[in-house]
Amino acid sequence: MRISEFELTEPVPEMKNTIAVSMLRPWIDVGRVGTLSLRALQRYLGAKEIGRLSRPGKFFDFTRYRPRMRLVNGKRVFTKPNTIAHYAHDDYTDRDYLFIHVREPHNFGEDYTESIVELLKFCNVTEYCRIGGMYDSVPHTRPILVTGSMKDDQEQKAACKLNPRRSTYQGPTSIVNQVNEDLTGLGVSNTTLMAHLPQYVQLDEDHLGAARLLEVLCSVYGFPSELADMAQGEQQYKEIDKAIDYGGEVGTLIKQLETYYDRVLSKSEDGKPDSSSPGSPSSSSSESADSEDINLSPDVEDFLNQMGERFENNVGGGAPPEDVADENDDSDESGEEEN
Repeated sequence: MRISEFELTEPVPEMKNTIAVSMLRPWIDVGRVGTLSLRALQRYLGAKEIGRLSRPGKFFDFTRYRPRMRLVNGKRVFTKPNTIAHYAHDDYTDRDYLFIHVREPHNFGEDYTESIVELLKFCNVTEYCRIGGMYDSVPHTRPILVTGSMKDDQEQKAACKLNPRRSTYQGPTSIVNQVNEDLTGLGVSNTTLMAHLPQYVQLDEDHLGAARLLEVLCSVYGFPSELADMAQGEQQYKEIDKAIDYGGEVGTLIKQLETYYDRVLSKSEDGKPDSSSPGSPSSSSSESADSEDINLSPDVEDFLNQMGERFENNVGGGAPPEDVADENDDSDESGEEEN
């Protein structure tokens, strides 16, 4: 069955009041936190592929998103990068879910976003949630922040444990945001959740960031909290901590980032300390900082600017120059490229 640019595998399940969860690579999937979180949800619900773009080369430059050749049972398998949709039904909540691994298009961006919207309309999507991760001026020694936009009832569910912050970002963005705009015009609820990761760490797979994102998703959509397994991520960050010379320049930078986090970022939107998040500063230390504005030192600003330029060089054009298809591209579990 053909729906706009997507070819669906028949029989297509009948869906109603569907919740769609998507991630966008490579623009806002640093540390692969969006990919890891989406895969965890797919595994939990037993999601199966229901469709993909019929001709992905219309939208993607295959010299930038590289196809992949791999051996499966002794046979060569050629895989092209694609945008893939998976479906699952949650028997516990009696809700249908659509998981979409979205890529930054190189060509015909409007046609690409329109095809996604048509797919979501066909699947009777009533709520669209986009997840991901971005680098920020935050230390690895503090709880990972999650920002975004949610409905009031979702904020209440998450705030009782996590108190995610609203995003105030302004600046360059992706054409894929057109999907959100179009869905809003159709009356579809939009949710966005972004994990903020330390710029100076830049792990290929940040499992603590993914667990933190999953923690919020579990609170909002009623998935079991056990999905947000912190153990692997905490071990990653412990190893990072061991490797840092806190008596050197990097240690000084981290201490200043901690001060900035404790006095500014850890506060909730009403300006009060966010005491609901684990690892938050005590009320006494936060109160003492209320009367002063905190500015990062020029050294920290220079350091973060350099990291930001490095990040922009990687993603500013939409993708790293040598992206390849993920080795799981044809599996039921994923459909996205390696960085």
